[in-house]
Amino acid sequence: MRRESAPRRLTVDGTVWLWNVRHRHPDCRTVLSLRRTEHPHAQLRLVFRDGPGRIVAGYPFGLGDVASTGGAILNLNKPGVVRRFLEEAATRGLLPTVHGIREENAWPLYDTVADREAGAGAP
Repeated sequence: MRRESAPRRLTVDGTVWLWNVRHRHPDCRTVLSLRRTEHPHAQLRLVFRDGPGRIVAGYPFGLGDVASTGGAILNLNKPGVVRRFLEEAATRGLLPTVHGIREENAWPLYDTVADREAGAGAP
């Protein structure tokens, strides 16, 4: 059985990415971490913080679920959802190219990904 915190692999256009999802406290946040296998020390952390109109993992949601009130529930444990966030991060120029950790507010990306999901007729 896979350890919950163990990185998972996702291949996009020939590039292998390692990713994982974690829930953190004290400020209640869910973090999607992405890094290329050939650049293991250049990491992007998409941070979803709990706040007004924004929901992160916790009852009744599972670990990795993020949502907005009146919006879609996106499960960050699904490779297809992670790929859409990765593609949106690339479109916005957020992918790290140098050693270090780049931490970004994920909610603007969520809004775009969730709108596309709704437009595609996804539940």
